[in-house]
Amino acid sequence: MLSSEQVASFNEQGYLRIPQMFTPEQMDALDQDLERLVAEWAMTSPGWTGPWRRVYMDEKTEKASTLTAMHDLYFYSQAWMQGVTEPRLTEAVSDILGSNVELHHSTLHIKPPSAGHPFPMHQDHPFYMHDDGRYIDVLVHLDDTCHENGEIRFLAGSHKQGALKHITQLEDGSGCTPHLPTDQYSLEETVAVPAKRGDVVFFSIHTIHGSHINQTDKARRMVRVGYRNPQNTQTAGQSHGRPGLMVRGYRDRQDGQEVLRNT
Repeated sequence: MLSSEQVASFNEQGYLRIPQMFTPEQMDALDQDLERLVAEWAMTSPGWTGPWRRVYMDEKTEKASTLTAMHDLYFYSQAWMQGVTEPRLTEAVSDILGSNVELHHSTLHIKPPSAGHPFPMHQDHPFYMHDDGRYIDVLVHLDDTCHENGEIRFLAGSHKQGALKHITQLEDGSGCTPHLPTDQYSLEETVAVPAKRGDVVFFSIHTIHGSHINQTDKARRMVRVGYRNPQNTQTAGQSHGRPGLMVRGYRDRQDGQEVLRNT
C-alpha cells in the first residue's frame, strides 16, 4: 500500500499524510453515523486541563473553549467498524508496523466553532503507555483542515527521542492532562499538516504534536484510531488490559502468555 519512500519518510519525520484513503461514499457513511453518535453518545466539556491553557488562550477564550469527544466509535456503528478495519488502511499500517496489526482504540475529537479547543504540545504515549514505539495513531479527517480551524502540527523527527516526561500535576498537587512544558515546546516550531476530507495522517505514539484553536464558524471533526503490534505490551492508560481486534495477521502466543480476557 505504501511506497518505500513513504515508509522512509514516516520513519524519519514521525508522521505521514496519505491522501484520500477513504472514498467520498465511505466518508458519507461515516459522516451520517457520526452525526447520530455525537447527538446520542458524545460528551462536550471544557477539555484538557493544565497551566498550558493560560499560554494558549486569553481569559475570555479559555472560558468559552470546549471539546466534544467519545471513545471507540466502532462499538456503536457498523460504518465505523468498517472504517477502522478498511483493508487499504490496515495494509498501510502493516507496511510500517509489520504483518501483525491490532486495533487498540478510537477517539473522536470535535473542535466546536469559534473557540474550539486547542491542544498543547504532547506525545500520545502518556495517555496509553506502551513498552516501545510500535504503535501508530491514525487521524481520519471528516473535514478539511487548515490553520484557521486548527490542523494537526508535528515536531518533525521528535519520535526518535522516545517517551518523554510530561507535566501531569498542577501547582497545588492536583492532577492535570499530560502535556509538555510550554517554555520548552512551542507550536511555532512545528510543521503544519493540513488535510482534506477522506485523508488520513499517521504518526508515532512518540511524535510530539499539537494544534491551534478553531477560529472558524464550523466545527472541525477528526477521529483518532490507534493500532499497535500485538507484542507491544501496554503498561498503563486508556484501554489498558483490554484486547483489541486483530485487523491484520496473527497474534503469536508468547511463552507463558495466558488466554486473553476482557475483564
